[in-house]
Amino acid sequence: MLQADQDKKTSDIQNLSTLELAQALMEKLAISPQDWHRLKSNRKVRASEQAAAAIVFLLKDQPEEALQRLNQASSWLDRSISAPPCPTHGHTSQG
Repeated sequence: MLQADQDKKTSDIQNLSTLELAQALMEKLAISPQDWHRLKSNRKVRASEQAAAAIVFLLKDQPEEALQRLNQASSWLDRSISAPPCPTHGHTSQG
C-alpha cells in the first residue's frame, strides 16, 4: 500500500507543469498571516520564500522580477536587510 501511495504521488507530480510545481513550492514556503510575527525575521525562511518567487517569475518569462526576488533572497542571507517593524504595533496614528 505504501508503494502504491508513493507511485500515485510521483504520477501526480509528473502531471504538473514546471510552473505549477514552482507555484506550489512558492505557496508552501510563503509565510502565513498567523506565522508572520514569528517568522518575519527568520533569514532562511525569508530567503526561501523569495527564491521560490524568483523561480515562478523566471518561468513566467519575467526576468527583471525574478532578479529582484533573487537579490532579496541574497540580501536576507548576507544580512544586508532585515524585517521592518510591524506597522500595527508600537506606532500611534497621526491625525
